[in-house]
Amino acid sequence: MAGGEEPVAVPQPPAPARSGRFRRRTGLARADARVAYFLITPAVLVVIALVVFPFLWNAALSLQRVRLIDLRSVDFLTTDVTTRNFSRVTGTRDFWTVIKTTFIYTILGTILSIGMGLWAALIMQKAFRGRTVVRGLMLFPYVAPVIAVAFAWKMMLNPTFGIANEWQSNLGLPRVDYLGRRDFVLGLGPWHLTLPLALGAVILFEGWRYFPFAYLFLLARIQAIPEDLNEAALVDGATISQRFFYVTLPQLRPVLAVLFLLRFIFTFNKFDDVFLLTGGAAGTQVVSTKVIDWLLGRADVGSAAALSLVLAGFLVLFVIVYFAIGAGKDTSQ
Repeated sequence: MAGGEEPVAVPQPPAPARSGRFRRRTGLARADARVAYFLITPAVLVVIALVVFPFLWNAALSLQRVRLIDLRSVDFLTTDVTTRNFSRVTGTRDFWTVIKTTFIYTILGTILSIGMGLWAALIMQKAFRGRTVVRGLMLFPYVAPVIAVAFAWKMMLNPTFGIANEWQSNLGLPRVDYLGRRDFVLGLGPWHLTLPLALGAVILFEGWRYFPFAYLFLLARIQAIPEDLNEAALVDGATISQRFFYVTLPQLRPVLAVLFLLRFIFTFNKFDDVFLLTGGAAGTQVVSTKVIDWLLGRADVGSAAALSLVLAGFLVLFVIVYFAIGAGKDTSQ
């Protein structure tokens, strides 16, 4: 300072004391956080025990040459890892055939189940006598035990005493092994069309069993469509088909898109339906049943684990697409 004067200290105002209300809010927030952590801990432990640990165990098995008889002596801390299991399961022509069959089964089964669900939802939207009972019966294929309905379908399609073949015999048609025959040649004059018979039967079962899932989603959305839109279209002279394609269907497109992806993911990962009906025979081998074939049929645990990781990779991609579409819908609203 000029003239050797000492700087004058400016007194600082005292820090405002925190009120009792602020301290009470902070204490309540901390207590709520502790309660939240306490409530979520069991779910986290269950996920770690049933999802994370088995996934890591499966990943470790996929990097080792492990046979079924050697499973007890597996060392998960070993540095002797290999990627030969992945090349073994993906480097064959059979793998791409299985992938092709899986996509055909998934796409057609998804489209069929959603189409049947849309048809059922359009029928059930109008009131009629006994509609409540019919709505309950619509859910039977979805809620019935899969073992029971698969056994019933195998009996109906049995080539010896199945009801389907009995009807064919009464019409003078030959008996057909629907679940044991790979192809069926359909003659159309000079042309011959080869159809996948067993795979078609499995796809038909997929559509029948899971159409109630789509039916519930679509019926809820149809009933939420404003009645003014249909009344305005009716006043303008629109036909039933025009009201469907220009009024109802545009309202259902967001639900149909999400429903298709969700049903696609579930069907791509499906195992029990195919295994119970055909066991993966007659051209119905999908990725999930192929994993069981590597595990139990060939006793090759490492290759089965590698193929299951390939299946998980596909499912992760589908889930990413599903959430991307969901995020796009949220931002557009």
